[in-house]
Parts: sequence; C-alpha cells; structure tokens
Amino acid sequence: MARRASLSQIALAALGACLVLFIVGPLLRLLLMASPGSLADAAADPEVRASIALTVFTATAATAIAIAVGVPLAFLLARRDFPGRRLVQGLIELPVVIPHPVAGIALLLFLGRRSVVGGALAELGLEVVSHVPGIVAAMLFVSAPILVSGAQEAFRGVDPKLERVARTLGDSPWRAFRRVTLPLAGRSILAASILSWARSVSEFGSIVIITYNPKVASVLIFDRFTAFGLSAAVPAAVLLLLVALTVFAVVRLLQPVERA
Repeated sequence: MARRASLSQIALAALGACLVLFIVGPLLRLLLMASPGSLADAAADPEVRASIALTVFTATAATAIAIAVGVPLAFLLARRDFPGRRLVQGLIELPVVIPHPVAGIALLLFLGRRSVVGGALAELGLEVVSHVPGIVAAMLFVSAPILVSGAQEAFRGVDPKLERVARTLGDSPWRAFRRVTLPLAGRSILAASILSWARSVSEFGSIVIITYNPKVASVLIFDRFTAFGLSAAVPAAVLLLLVALTVFAVVRLLQPVERA
C-alpha cells in the first residue's frame, strides 16, 4: 500500500515537473539568448527606453483609475446584497474571456471619434484612439477585473464584526472603513493592484488595434520582430521580462505565507 502511494506521488510530481519545465524553460531560453552587450545596447536605445517609460506611465495610470473605481465596487460586491449583484460581477469579469483583439475593436468602436462617447470626449479635447488615452483605456479594460476580484476577496477576508465594533464605538461607516477594513485588507489590495499593473504592462492585442503609435514596449517588440527578425526583438523582450519578474517578486513578498 505504501509502495503504491509512493508511486502515485512520483507520478504526480513528474506531471507537475513537466508543467513547471514548460513554463520556466522558454523564459530561461529567452534570458540566456540575450548577451549583456545586447541588453546594454537595448537599454541605451532611445526608442526602447521611450516605449518602456510609456508602458510604465500608462500602466500606472490605468491601475490608478482601476483602484479609484474598482475598490469601492469590490467592497459593495463583497459586503452588500443588491438586485443585479451577480450580473454586475459577471460583467466585470467578462473581459477575462474576451479575445484581446476583439476587445481592441470594441474599444475602437466605443471610443472612436464617430461614436457618441468618443465624439463627446473629442469635443472636450480628449482624443482617445491613436493617442495615449487609448493605451490607458485598453489596459484598464483587461486589468480591472484582476483588481476588482482581488480586492473583493480581500474585503471578504475581513471579519464584519470588527467593523460593527468600530461603529458601536462611535465611528461613522466611512471612518470604520478607513480605520478598520482598509488597513486589514490593504496588503491584499496592494498585491492585486500590482498584478493589475503587471497585466497592463503585458497587454498587446487590444493596444495594437486602438493605439499602434505611440508604441508601448509590447508593440515595439512585435514591430521589431516583424520588421527585423528575432535577434532585434530579443533584447527589448528580455528587458520587459525583467520588469515582469521584478513585479512578480514584489507580489510574492506581499502575499501572506501559506502554511501546509
């Protein structure tokens, strides 16, 4: 019996190792393909630096908007039962299952100058399509569900009794939220925000449709690959991968330690 259990564990470990190798192998191959000299040249390339700076700026803007509108919504979804709650939650999660080029076309139709919304924004002086706000819109569309879902789980992890105790001590609902709920859920919300930011950084499919220029890092890598081949795309790809790995490490540090 013990022998059978041991063989089962070995089989499970082997299957798991195959998946880990499939994920880690391509990333290691990419990292090893770029020489220090090519990375230094890419880091000194004004176009690469501008694309990475634009990526960081737009991802940060999209994440800030997602926090401003998503955290209150996550709190309502986690703590309040209202008509249409399940529908709202399903709509928020919808971008997860939509192919990203489809999302880009939908945003193009919704925010283009010929649309009601895009035309109104243009009248106010805010051009979206083929401008930086279009990049922010695409990033927000694909990353907001991650933040809302993470914040929702964070609020669910806070015992409502603690809020009620604060209310009995004279705190207003807002004060109880600010002093009790938000600090307890804050670390998980921060981790969800960083994941949302990372998802924005990695977006390509919707951005390339709604705003090809100016180029974010993912679009620049694609552009160099199609125009000049693999060797021209690898250094910029490695730089973006290093940014992603840094974000991943920060998220892992923020997440609570899981006990077996």
